[in-house]
Amino acid sequence: MSLIKALISERSINEAAKNRYTFVVKKSANKTEIKKSVEKAFGVKVLKIATANMPGKNYRSGKKWVMRERPDGKKAIVSIQPGKTIDLFETTKTQE
Repeated sequence: MSLIKALISERSINEAAKNRYTFVVKKSANKTEIKKSVEKAFGVKVLKIATANMPGKNYRSGKKWVMRERPDGKKAIVSIQPGKTIDLFETTKTQE
């Protein structure tokens, strides 16, 4: 399984309305592995995949403000067949 988690952000929620879903994947995963993992996990047909390497960012931590670095990662933006959805990205609006 090359999927790590769904990347939930304001941008990815807006893209989900256009049948494009964003996932954090293993750095060693290729597009074929990602396609098989998404199709198996969610039961949808994948049309297109775009991948991007995300560099780790620096941050300051601790009492002496030591510089540390988050690890590098990789994300995949997956386009699926029209009419199908992935439930992780669906939001419901409640009326009060």
